[in-house]
Amino acid sequence: MILTGDQAAAEVLARSRVVAVLGAQLESALPAHYVPDYLHRNGYRILPVNPIHLGHTLWGEPFRAHLTDLAEPVDLVDVFRRPDALDDHLADFLAMQPPPRTVWFQLGIRNDRVAAALAAAGIDVVQDRCTKADHARFRHSGLLP
Repeated sequence: MILTGDQAAAEVLARSRVVAVLGAQLESALPAHYVPDYLHRNGYRILPVNPIHLGHTLWGEPFRAHLTDLAEPVDLVDVFRRPDALDDHLADFLAMQPPPRTVWFQLGIRNDRVAAALAAAGIDVVQDRCTKADHARFRHSGLLP
């Protein structure tokens, strides 16, 4: 299902504990670093995925090259890739075993074709929202504990 609205986004953040970050970065000034870093500091287990950084560790976890290299269940895939690159990741999203409950395209990232394919496979999708900004706002407003 393609999820919209604050309530749906808050429910995703409340139920997710293990987050794979597709496109995670080592450079602390980049959103693909400081957004998952915020989530990690707020109790989420973060699994970084980026083939460029193989051999490095971040948030206590080694970088994986691909989503299908994750050997454990993932609640949420937080995506930091350009919208036109998402088609190249669709097969990986769908091949994850077990599949993630939700794939979240970060702020500025929208790909309706990929979102529809994920939703058709039973994976919830959030598009064009920031997990960090939403989490902080939901905690402040009481939507999250």
